[in-house]
Amino acid sequence: MKRQNERIRSMAQSAMIAALYVALTFAANLAGLASGAVQLRLSEALTVLPVFTPAAVPGLFLGCALANLLTGSALWDVVAGSLATLLGALGTYWLRKYKFLCLLPPIAANTLVIPFVLAWVYGAEGTIPFFMLTVGVGELLSCGLLGWLLRAALEKYGKGIRWAK
Repeated sequence: MKRQNERIRSMAQSAMIAALYVALTFAANLAGLASGAVQLRLSEALTVLPVFTPAAVPGLFLGCALANLLTGSALWDVVAGSLATLLGALGTYWLRKYKFLCLLPPIAANTLVIPFVLAWVYGAEGTIPFFMLTVGVGELLSCGLLGWLLRAALEKYGKGIRWAK
């Protein structure tokens, strides 16, 4: 029974994280933060959550896929972007014991994958190195800075949260 309850808690947390990812993506889009040379996707701050629970890994993957589908992204963007988020989330989980290193996998995954999506799928004007720079800056702000702030807040104020193990 305890194992079943833990499984239910994990699924519920994954679903909540996915829903929050979608909502934050829509908020960034409405605020005009998710377009332009440097894109600030607020939902990417959630990529720090695998530090606290492995349930965040599927939640982030599903949330990214849903957000990309619901915002009208091209199919290859949905696939590549979601896989980049999955790789980043797995890396964060594997490096969860390292306070600053755990923030790097989602930054690296998106910086290496998304520029090719921009160039090949959307035919955006610019070079791959330029897109790596702009995507990297956006990821540093959203995953690095906002993710670090979220982690600090959860470490300080999130003691009552019962994370799935």
